[in-house]
Amino acid sequence: MFTRLLTLPQHSFFLFGPRGTGKTTWLKQALPDALWFDLLRTQTILGLSRQPESFRQQVEARPRGTWIVVDEIQRLPALLNEVHSLITDHGRAYHFALSGSSARKLKRLDINLLAGRAINRQFFPLTAVELNHRFDLDQVLQTGLLPQIQAEPAHAVEALDTYVHNYIREEIQQEALVRNLDSFVRFLEVAALMNGQIVNVAGLARDAAVARPTVQGYFATLVDTLIGFWLPAWRRRAKVKEVASPKFYLFDPGVVRALAGRLREPLDGSERGFLLETWVLHELRAAMAFQNLGGQLHYWRTPNGTEVDFIWTRAQRVVGIEVKAAATWRGEYSASLKTLLADKILTSAHGVYTGPVELKDGPVRVWPLHRFLQQLATGTILG
Repeated sequence: MFTRLLTLPQHSFFLFGPRGTGKTTWLKQALPDALWFDLLRTQTILGLSRQPESFRQQVEARPRGTWIVVDEIQRLPALLNEVHSLITDHGRAYHFALSGSSARKLKRLDINLLAGRAINRQFFPLTAVELNHRFDLDQVLQTGLLPQIQAEPAHAVEALDTYVHNYIREEIQQEALVRNLDSFVRFLEVAALMNGQIVNVAGLARDAAVARPTVQGYFATLVDTLIGFWLPAWRRRAKVKEVASPKFYLFDPGVVRALAGRLREPLDGSERGFLLETWVLHELRAAMAFQNLGGQLHYWRTPNGTEVDFIWTRAQRVVGIEVKAAATWRGEYSASLKTLLADKILTSAHGVYTGPVELKDGPVRVWPLHRFLQQLATGTILG
């Protein structure tokens, strides 16, 4: 139903993204004639575990130029040794698409990642461009951008409940990533309530009744399974003291509300701002990946509360973005951006709000959300 932005690479690649974002659907559309190994199927994974040589035999039986898809490669990471061997023996005679929803087992086991013979690609929930910029703001903030949710909004609550349950069961239990599932579930709820905020690990451990080292391990699990993302603090090497602790964001507003147990509650003003930031962060990360922009994302904050939500840096370019879930843009919203522009630290600055009119607040361009997302997609904001 949705045309995705990712274009098929010309040679072998890894495709990583959270469960439910549409990786398998996209691969089936992009590579309809590929030789397919679905490692979510018990029969497939058992057969390859018992006879790993059958993978090579099936691949070599195909003509040159064939694509081979291995879906959820983290479930049998040793298979990457066979892929590496085939690429070494046959060069680019065969092309491999290796998808995964978790990098944890690959990293933990120091698995062969093909030594640069396959490029990396990321997959995300739907973007505004993939929705043809037709979306309802409140619906996105309440239930998010997973393809299934956008395709069947009437069943969003049930689908998100199922998604969260399946994530815990399949990604956590089956891969044995945590020892105590009950404590991990408590941590998830607290982490969701703190989405978009500076993380105090000690305080979160206390609220979730879990030891601090365990909480640190839980955060690592969320990052490695692509459910969460650290946004580091930006240090501009100025005399002013700056906050150094990172913020933590979950990958989708709907998943945030599902984990926090708020799906059946009306959208609250106190959560609206953090959910909008979560969405804008998702759009920024997707734009960086799909437009091959590179660079790094941060936030900036001083102890007295001066803050810029997002700072994108690449070489000498430094772009500041302030996001407000408000229908009216106030002058104080631009204050931090103007300060950094006056100090010649930012090269450009943008405000994003939910009002309908484009504004110019001195040197700061202020965009309605729809218009900002359109400009981001064309490369105007970060290009």
